[in-house]
Amino acid sequence: MKAVLYARVSTEKEAQESSIQRQKQELDVLAKARGMEIIDRIEEKASGYSIEREGILKVLEHFSSEEADTLLIQDETRLGRGNTKIALLHHLRKLGVSIYTVSTEGELEVSESDSMVLQIVGIVEEYQRHLHNMKIRRGMRKAVAEGYNPAENLKNIDQAKGRERKEFPIEEVVRLKHKKLTFQEIAATLRGLGYDVSKATVHRRYQEYQLVENENDTR
Repeated sequence: MKAVLYARVSTEKEAQESSIQRQKQELDVLAKARGMEIIDRIEEKASGYSIEREGILKVLEHFSSEEADTLLIQDETRLGRGNTKIALLHHLRKLGVSIYTVSTEGELEVSESDSMVLQIVGIVEEYQRHLHNMKIRRGMRKAVAEGYNPAENLKNIDQAKGRERKEFPIEEVVRLKHKKLTFQEIAATLRGLGYDVSKATVHRRYQEYQLVENENDTR
């Protein structure tokens, strides 16, 4: 595991300096005990209610670029508070990031209420995506009915720089997940089978699969 260590205190007071140093020391111990490689140690003094924090933005950059796959924090309040905490937890989940805390001496245990909110946010986001795609399809049908020819825009498609959706067997992901493998282990297994996928991609596709399955079950 490649980890980012994140320590935060809320004020610039000198008394908080010892707290941030203690956080870093405890997180170093946790990383060593778990055999993790720390690629960056980030600390900042800012309110947990603010999402506009340079430190947290730097943390997210490491995960977006897939330089790391694990976040180390003292407890969930160091990540953020209130809506900011929920927003960051949701974003980190989408990136497939594992969160370890000193307070749990292992992976973060999200409370039942936070878990429910995160599930609702995920469902709302998925329906927003469906609505957006539906509007696009409706607009395209109307344009075609009025004489628009989409083939005319495909002349230079070979020069397009869009990011292709990676294909891999979701059934294999589900099977391995049932065997209690982590997303990191599943991604490594798929790469061994010739599929060039990251842990974040596997995690995101598995979540999409679950949302579709849950939607089908409610019909």
